[in-house]
Amino acid sequence: DILKEEQEVVAATILSKKGSAPRGVGTKMLIRKNAVIVGTIGGGLLEAMTIQLASKVFKTKKSLIEKFTLSDEDASLEGMVCGGNVKILFEYIDAKNAQQYYHAIELREKEKDFVMLTRIPDDDSPVMPKDKYLFTKTEFYGKEDKEVKDFISFLRENYNHIKSNLIEEKQKYFIEPIYGVEQLCIVGAGHISQKVALFARELGFYTIVMDDRIEFLNEEHFATANELHVISSYANLPFNGRINNNSYIVIVTRGHSFDKDVLAQALKTDAKYIGMIGSKTKKKNVYTKLLEEDFVQSDLDFVSCPIGVSIDAQTPEEIAISILAELIKVKRG
Repeated sequence: DILKEEQEVVAATILSKKGSAPRGVGTKMLIRKNAVIVGTIGGGLLEAMTIQLASKVFKTKKSLIEKFTLSDEDASLEGMVCGGNVKILFEYIDAKNAQQYYHAIELREKEKDFVMLTRIPDDDSPVMPKDKYLFTKTEFYGKEDKEVKDFISFLRENYNHIKSNLIEEKQKYFIEPIYGVEQLCIVGAGHISQKVALFARELGFYTIVMDDRIEFLNEEHFATANELHVISSYANLPFNGRINNNSYIVIVTRGHSFDKDVLAQALKTDAKYIGMIGSKTKKKNVYTKLLEEDFVQSDLDFVSCPIGVSIDAQTPEEIAISILAELIKVKRG
């Protein structure tokens, strides 16, 4: 959006960290020329220093890497136990040097997974736009370079397991996997479902809600959901072609038999997470019936039931937060 406005921006990315830095490797923050930020790398002193250095990058129009050291005293001011080192990449980006970001936008619009690769100079020379590459399982975007392509071939061998990382071997490369948007499929449209959907949008989940009751499943109750699907029956859910290994399924229907039908279908998908609300008694009854239908115990062990992180939640809002806390835990590995 900033580039469409023909504005310049500095992207600050955490390349590496040692000690108690508040955010992880790969965390990004955009800094506008007027010092307004989008996102956060953790707030506090580190973020303030990052915003201050971005003003230098706007003047030179050259990308650079800066190492910040937080003393134990600095860390205590940040609310951390001890200090540490953080290495941050400052990228100057405007419409003239954003070719790979335009490619990234196109790939996102096509819902394609891809990886962004940045070659990091060994010396203090600036990171150049030509040092940034994109690749999918089959496609490559960037300046032809045998060494880079050999490295990408190596990465493709474990394509689905790539994590944000700074590799320092013959050459330094920063790797950023940009995989599909996390998709949350909520089956059931009761009070808890409404609160899960409400908070999930703020956490970046693409939220889909399914129910067989049109009086419950409507935009009035689910204003923040991306998709609403009124189904004819819980026995035949539209999971095919929709649920992938970046999907989360939350089962919160109004009855045991419905939950069992939904769970049976969910277990046949590639979902990253399946959670079902219910008591231990309900869990035992549902699991017993599924074991009689040729499912095995290892299938059921994958399911989170009772759903959510244990925080003694009681209200729909509290239960929704406990569920989403568990999704975040799975998302962050």
